[in-house]
Amino acid sequence: MTVRKVLLAGLGLLVTAAFPMSAALAGELGERADLTPKDRARVVAVTRPTEDFGKAERFELMQGGAGTSPRGVNADSFSDFSANITFAEEEDFKLGNALFRKLWVSSPSSTQASDGLGPLFNARACQSCHLKDGRGHPPEGDRDHTSMFFRLARPAATAEEQARLDRLDMASLPDPVYGGQLQDQAIPGMAAEGRMVVTYVEEAVTLAGGETVMLRRPSYAASDLNYGPLDPNTTLSPRIANPMIGLGLIEAIPEEDIRAHADPDDVDGDGISGRAARARDHRTGEIKLGRFGWKAQNASVRDQSSSAFAGDLGISTPDDPRHFGDCTDRQTACFEAATGVQPRLGNTEAPDPVLDLVTFYARNLALPKRRDVNDATVLRGKQVFYQSGCIACHRPKFVTSRKAENKAQAFQLIWPYSDFLLHDMGAGLADNQPVGDATGQEWRTPPLWGIGLTQVVSGHSFFLHDGRARNLTEAILWHGGEAEAARNAFATAEPKDRKALITFLESL
Repeated sequence: MTVRKVLLAGLGLLVTAAFPMSAALAGELGERADLTPKDRARVVAVTRPTEDFGKAERFELMQGGAGTSPRGVNADSFSDFSANITFAEEEDFKLGNALFRKLWVSSPSSTQASDGLGPLFNARACQSCHLKDGRGHPPEGDRDHTSMFFRLARPAATAEEQARLDRLDMASLPDPVYGGQLQDQAIPGMAAEGRMVVTYVEEAVTLAGGETVMLRRPSYAASDLNYGPLDPNTTLSPRIANPMIGLGLIEAIPEEDIRAHADPDDVDGDGISGRAARARDHRTGEIKLGRFGWKAQNASVRDQSSSAFAGDLGISTPDDPRHFGDCTDRQTACFEAATGVQPRLGNTEAPDPVLDLVTFYARNLALPKRRDVNDATVLRGKQVFYQSGCIACHRPKFVTSRKAENKAQAFQLIWPYSDFLLHDMGAGLADNQPVGDATGQEWRTPPLWGIGLTQVVSGHSFFLHDGRARNLTEAILWHGGEAEAARNAFATAEPKDRKALITFLESL
């Protein structure tokens, strides 16, 4: 029997018990059209959070379902294709990988299939930000800042602008001169927009047992601005690149199941009021559930990819045909530069099938296997994680839709540890920049799968949207708002329990 068949069969074999927990944690399921009543009962049973911490749960090792990579731990642990795609699909994955790594050049160029970069940009390749398909980092010592940049946005200045935001015609309003993000690189002969400046102030936090942890409170500024001042109302929001693993599985989670966990008015009174974000599909204009990006501003992997092509590289695609990337009409020299459009290939710099292949690659990057799932310390840390209330937002499990676009992602038990909803994380983590439905204090719950391999894959241990946290302990201690109770439970736990919780996260 194949691994996939074993996993599917296992959904019907797991035994359910009565769990004395709030409705928000009880494994509720939306009204899914892809499930028979029998399937629905199986899915409810298998996704209900466990109360047995004496041993690992069945299939817990395979956190990405049947597509989980069999590879051992190494620097390429995030770069495998899903183990259950077809042989023919492996070719598409490898072609997409090559395009993901491609270094684009400015126009005109003799390499006509690779030109069109910029004119203003943050990186020359997708891989530059998502090195080894992993997590980005802030500029730190001699580290470059390619994988972190400033998002720029300002409040509406007119009723018409506010209406565009309300209709989600735009997720945010760009700076009138510098556009939607500060671009620190430019093609030859053109000035980059400016430079990111990050400074930190250390703050001491004392935990139960006498342990002291130093947190870095960041401050941000833009310097060396070459096109005049920013709008006085423009905010700077630093963003590091997210890991690429499991994106296709996230896309295959039924919208109904994500919405079923939302509680915007905190009806159950548990202090957690996650909200489902909305986003416009780039191709159809249809409003869908937002589930990708730090503020859940994109509805699909394809939308996320096309936005990055235009915004980060200045490369146009059929879904986002901005040949001049994020240039604004105040940057006239941008529009005098040559584009990389080759009419014989298509109407954009990255015509089909470039976006198709990169999207396929991004959807099919496999999850690594869990490690040490039966280790006593890991199990104890899992129990502390659950009992501290962390799973109110970092929901352990979902089962993907039977009607997923690709069979490789269909009806898979997955363990992302996220609800993919927007949560108010408090003033400490606020960027004060609304994006789509997200306020200046709200962030999408990031999935935790793979987080324990950050050092191995990415060569660092910086976390949160701006990399301010230098380790997982600091990341937890920055949680506020709806997550403050869980943060305080961690801070007041016995030192051995805090260590166990971190060990559990390192096993993901």
